[in-house]
Amino acid sequence: MAAGNVERHRTQRIGWLRAAVLGANDGILSTSSLVLGVAAAHANHRNVLVAGVAGLVAGAMSMAAGEYVSVHSQADTEQADLKLERAELKADDNGEHKELQAIYVKRGLKPALAKQVAEQLMDHDALGAHARDELGINETLRARPIQAALASAGSFAIGAVLPLLVTAVAPEAALIPLVAGTSLLFLALLGGLAAHAGGARVMTGAIRVTFWGALAMAITSGIGWVFGTVA
Repeated sequence: MAAGNVERHRTQRIGWLRAAVLGANDGILSTSSLVLGVAAAHANHRNVLVAGVAGLVAGAMSMAAGEYVSVHSQADTEQADLKLERAELKADDNGEHKELQAIYVKRGLKPALAKQVAEQLMDHDALGAHARDELGINETLRARPIQAALASAGSFAIGAVLPLLVTAVAPEAALIPLVAGTSLLFLALLGGLAAHAGGARVMTGAIRVTFWGALAMAITSGIGWVFGTVA
């Protein structure tokens, strides 16, 4: 490989891609479902739009808080494991050499080579070697709570704005079919884009997201219609 030619792999996108796709998908789906449910309950156009805006704000904040707490828990676990590993390296350096050597033997290296590799890597960065090869912690997949929270909140808001814009411009009589149709289109595009970014089949990703989106919208609309009829 030529010097300066850095390979880029899709795993480098996992951290932000998961949060962004989840946020945008939830933004489109939850907001459109909320709008359809309220509209099916025979609310007027203004009330439907207010409900959608409230759903956007509440959903974005909820996504940010939930993602931050979840990913921060992962980060806390990683830090606790690294702290334990530091103590073990300090208390039994020879034992940690043998532990790392055993890992490389299991991966297919001959014992003599595994010992040499373990020694060289530990001389270079003992904690880093154990974090990567024993604990499975590396910089690419490292938990980043703030990044995940911002990505989730921002992508949720972007996703939620799409059905809200349709709601704002759609005539009241055609609001339900227009919001449902365009939201399913948005979900299909998002599913295909996410699949492409992750290296999966575009059509499979689009169909999967669209199916569950249609199911959620249908159930929510049905509940809104039932309550609207009863009321």
